Amino acid sequence: MVEILTVIGARPQFIKAAAVSRMIAAQSGLCERLLHTGQHFDTNMSDVFFEEMGIPAPTHHLGVAGGSHGEMTGRMLEGIEQVLLETRPDVVMVYGDTNSTVAGALAASKLHIPVAHVEAGLRSFNRRMPEELNRILTDHCSDLLFTPTSTATNNLRAEGVPFERILQVGDVMYDAARHFGALVAERDFSKLTGFDAGVPFVLATVHRQENTDDPERLAVIIEGLAAVTDTLPVALPLHPRTRGRLQNAGLGAALERLTLLEPLGYLDMVVLEKNAALIATDSGGVQKEAFFHGVPCVTLRDETEWVELVDAGWNRLVPPLSVNAVSSAVHEALGSKGKAVAPYGDGNASAQIIASLVEVASR
Repeated sequence: MVEILTVIGARPQFIKAAAVSRMIAAQSGLCERLLHTGQHFDTNMSDVFFEEMGIPAPTHHLGVAGGSHGEMTGRMLEGIEQVLLETRPDVVMVYGDTNSTVAGALAASKLHIPVAHVEAGLRSFNRRMPEELNRILTDHCSDLLFTPTSTATNNLRAEGVPFERILQVGDVMYDAARHFGALVAERDFSKLTGFDAGVPFVLATVHRQENTDDPERLAVIIEGLAAVTDTLPVALPLHPRTRGRLQNAGLGAALERLTLLEPLGYLDMVVLEKNAALIATDSGGVQKEAFFHGVPCVTLRDETEWVELVDAGWNRLVPPLSVNAVSSAVHEALGSKGKAVAPYGDGNASAQIIASLVEVASR
């Protein structure tokens, strides 16, 4: 029996783990235990994902949330190491680029436990982003690097990662989008937003530190989205960090023009994504989900890891430097379509990951 300890802690990781954990449960010879760091801990950012997506309850919960990046990562590292010393799994699986990711990878590698990194090889080439540092460190102490795209594979090769450690499998978020998208086909988005059925709307999300921690950028984004409401309504589910920053930002007039929502569970978010006329976001995962559902996207950042969507015309990269830049980009992208491309595999990334784990464990 191959014992896998999966380290998760944040919303995007829950989505990715749901796809892979479902395959692990169906595979004889594999046993998975989940360790939840607590990075996203409230009901709307954590519990609802486990309930809706059928993710097994965590065997270990560290309850580490809040604090600086160093404080949070250090506490996670200490807690994960203790669990690993007690359980000694055959492999530790980590996802993405959060503090939970790098803490899990570091703790395992220092104890000489093999690390499998799902969604390896992404690069923004902006080392001011904490996510960029997390993903680089994780990749270079991982033993199996599961890449979602050829771009990610090429990034690792350029950094000297041995070829035999890299397995290009596709994107597990595409697996999740295919599976769960079919489950919400009949759900009514108007109950979530209050908009009349059939009314076109923009779905927006803002949570990235470079935007929420910069008052000028945050004001530009909110006021730019408010300007869009002259044409069509904008729904904005508020990440807890964003809500906290907005409370002291003096943006009341602009916020009143937006339809503010509480953080959404995955299935409700999929409903809104599938029905939106356009998605404006600074989230890496939401960029891809827009593409999976055939919806044009405007990314409110200076760079993106998912460059293939920009190249194909599904995504427009717009640094939020002025209100007009944001509102104009949204208006120009409405109704647009990109090229017919399939950069994220065939929706069977999870099966390829499990096959690789079984093969490695049997050596």
